[in-house]
Amino acid sequence: MLIGVPKEIKPHEYRVGLTPDSVREYVAAGHEVVIETGAGAGIGSGDEDYRRAGATIAPDAATVFAQAQMIVKVKEPQPEEWARLRQGQILFTYLHLAPDPEQTKGLLASGCTAIAYETVTDERGHLPLLAPMSEVAGRLAIEAAGTALRRFNGGRGLLLGGVPGVRPARVVVIGGGVVGTHAARMALGLGAEVSILDRSIPRLRELDELLGGRARTRYSTVASIDQEIAEADVVVGAVLVPGAAAPKLVTRAALGSMKRGAVLVDVAIDQGGCFETSHATTHDAPTYEIDGVIHYCVANMPGAVPLTSSHALNNATLPFGLALARNGLRALEADAHLLRGLNVHEGRITNAAVADSLGLPFVDPRDAIAA
Repeated sequence: MLIGVPKEIKPHEYRVGLTPDSVREYVAAGHEVVIETGAGAGIGSGDEDYRRAGATIAPDAATVFAQAQMIVKVKEPQPEEWARLRQGQILFTYLHLAPDPEQTKGLLASGCTAIAYETVTDERGHLPLLAPMSEVAGRLAIEAAGTALRRFNGGRGLLLGGVPGVRPARVVVIGGGVVGTHAARMALGLGAEVSILDRSIPRLRELDELLGGRARTRYSTVASIDQEIAEADVVVGAVLVPGAAAPKLVTRAALGSMKRGAVLVDVAIDQGGCFETSHATTHDAPTYEIDGVIHYCVANMPGAVPLTSSHALNNATLPFGLALARNGLRALEADAHLLRGLNVHEGRITNAAVADSLGLPFVDPRDAIAA
């Protein structure tokens, strides 16, 4: 199969779909790779690095899309990209379609087969292609919060870990999954006080053991969230419903109970955000203020550390990408976990959560492939 890797064009996105090491794996397996010139610049890999790995360098994205049978990216395709997709072509990337009806319409109109990293599962029901970026985003969330708390950025002027004789910041993490776990570990490591809220009692027990009892664990209810955010200096939104839009757990009215200069970090912003007042921001303008509360809602947080992120992502996606390159759509029929990544196929939505979120018809993925 001919694999294409275009340069990411979302603002301040420096990751790349395939690293030179991954290109070598595809070439060793008998496939061809065409990569847009400069696509690896954000991770310090030049065109010559890709040539040595066996790739062909294309002068522009149009050439990549025109030639490739499968497009491997990082972020969801932008309007000019989904216009270049075609029927019979596989797109393998993050999509986050539930809060994005325009992208969904573009993919449906293209006729392509779109497989989303974030809905591929494993035998434990986890999301192995989302996990590495969730780990990065969870850790970055605390770094971002520490910066936003600084007075000149509009924050409270509070040091996350405090100093002897002065209390540290209080960090509340809503959601005890991968993002929440890594955010909590990072905050505890800096000396902050940490509370984690989740609706799974078994998960709260695991977190209590994992974190050595250093973090408070609370069952997540409307009341417990309201109580925690009223006392918080930082709130990290780390809630995920696979494929679906994130639930709004903190309302505009609730901001009135929060401290002036407190910080909300919405890591769920790719799925629409879990705070009512969230809207996506970028790395060059990451924050805004509503009712005295600072909001950090960057939609591609791991793009700030592309070297780490690209290698972590490639480690996870490579086996699935090679299976698709080797077997095409038969790879989906053979692997139920990869099949769950299928979101769009030839003008049909094949993920129930996406269809439900957008109010569009759902077609069973096996039926869609068979048709």
